Amino acid sequence: MADGRLKEFLWRDSILVVPAAFDMVSAKIIEKTGFEAVYLSGFGQSASHLGLPDAGLMTFTEVVERVHNMAGAVHLPLLADGNTGYGGIINVRRTVQEFEWAGASAIQLEDQEIPKKCGHTGGKRIIDAREMVLKIEAAVESRRNDDFLIIARTDARSVSGLEEAIRRGKMYGEAGADIIFIESPQTEQELRDIAGSFEKPTMANMVEGGKSPLLKIDELEEMGFKIAIFPVTCLLMAARAMQRAMESLKSEGGTQGLLDEMMGFEEFNSLIGFPEIRSFEAQYSL
Repeated sequence: MADGRLKEFLWRDSILVVPAAFDMVSAKIIEKTGFEAVYLSGFGQSASHLGLPDAGLMTFTEVVERVHNMAGAVHLPLLADGNTGYGGIINVRRTVQEFEWAGASAIQLEDQEIPKKCGHTGGKRIIDAREMVLKIEAAVESRRNDDFLIIARTDARSVSGLEEAIRRGKMYGEAGADIIFIESPQTEQELRDIAGSFEKPTMANMVEGGKSPLLKIDELEEMGFKIAIFPVTCLLMAARAMQRAMESLKSEGGTQGLLDEMMGFEEFNSLIGFPEIRSFEAQYSL
């Protein structure tokens, strides 16, 4: 159950920086590095769990399992991508309740048609704004604890322009969403306009290689954003590192030249919790 830390973070003057984890190891690294929250990215989960693109292919039950595992792997507030809510109003209700049960501190719901598309790719289609308002209202009513936050995302910028996206964001805020997320602004001025248009906290999405300008944290904070997510940083870095390692193994016929670039075996064992497991096991050994 959400414990209120995320809500407290949003009351601070400083921005909350939330890297995304694509699996439980990356979530643990985010925690160990000192970040205060972690983001479960649909893009990263689809890539790591299925080896497929973020095109609405992961099922509801697959995502809930990932939420549950990630919430159990770290002691950080978890912001989880809930896609479109996986259907209509009653699906939204179950999605919210299951994400909350699984240990998330917030769920992100978006106004795309099903099947959804990645926010930084083309061909997106959005539902009627009033339909999304009803989904947000249903999500708010369905949560069991007010510390579990609702993030309302609109993809209208890519479909109907910034003015419509801001209009929708305001509607979603009035419907009860706790955090407003305008996806894919295309200029620094658009980011500034978004941050200045809402009384409720706004979230910026920093996608390396995506449609939005890639700004530094202090710039986003100065604009007025309360949350900055980095949904693909860990994934893209890990993919490049693994690619380099496999190319080296293929060409060199061994891994001796990679040892200085690797996390040590014992350090990794510590990261994933072997010392605690062995200590606990020893207490009950004959």
